[in-house]
Amino acid sequence: MKILIGQPKLEKSLTQLEAELMNNQHAIDLAIYPEGYLNQNVKEACALAKAYDTAIISGHKKPKDRAIIINRVGEIKLDRAKYDESPIVKVEGIHIGFILCDELVLQGREKVQGKELGLMIHPIGVGMFSEAQFEEWINTAKKIAVQSQVMVIGTSHSDGAFKDSKISIPIAYCIDSKGQEKFVLKNDTRTAIYNTEADIVEYV
Repeated sequence: MKILIGQPKLEKSLTQLEAELMNNQHAIDLAIYPEGYLNQNVKEACALAKAYDTAIISGHKKPKDRAIIINRVGEIKLDRAKYDESPIVKVEGIHIGFILCDELVLQGREKVQGKELGLMIHPIGVGMFSEAQFEEWINTAKKIAVQSQVMVIGTSHSDGAFKDSKISIPIAYCIDSKGQEKFVLKNDTRTAIYNTEADIVEYV
């Protein structure tokens, strides 16, 4: 499987997502985008998933933050409110668990229901508001990866700050099931494409 991990700017449309799908047409199976990125554009996201034959995992607002998984034929497989129970969803033959933004530190994998788990996805809203938070979230992701014996992938927007914070550190990462870093991007907003079969990460 080839997984695209994007760090877009906050926007009202899906321009950046569509551009990345177009630029990588037939080259990726799954696109992971941050919490809230889809905003009110869920129908448009479903259409993009179908048009580009790519599953999409992200978040949207209705009006509060929700976790969403769309398969490659444009069907919504998960749409749940933040902090709610989160069933494991089978997409592309993989059982996927979903942790939305600060659920990472507030809930861990506590509300991810089901024993069969092949991948944990962690869409984040804006960047980290301190170096300490960056380290805390990466270390927590590593603990969850080891605890669950599963890869954890997370990504934030490349801009935007939490509340009134003057600091925003964009973050994207991939931690393997042993808690080892496949990659950790800090203030590096390139898009990563991880080929799970070849175990290769490319940046675009």
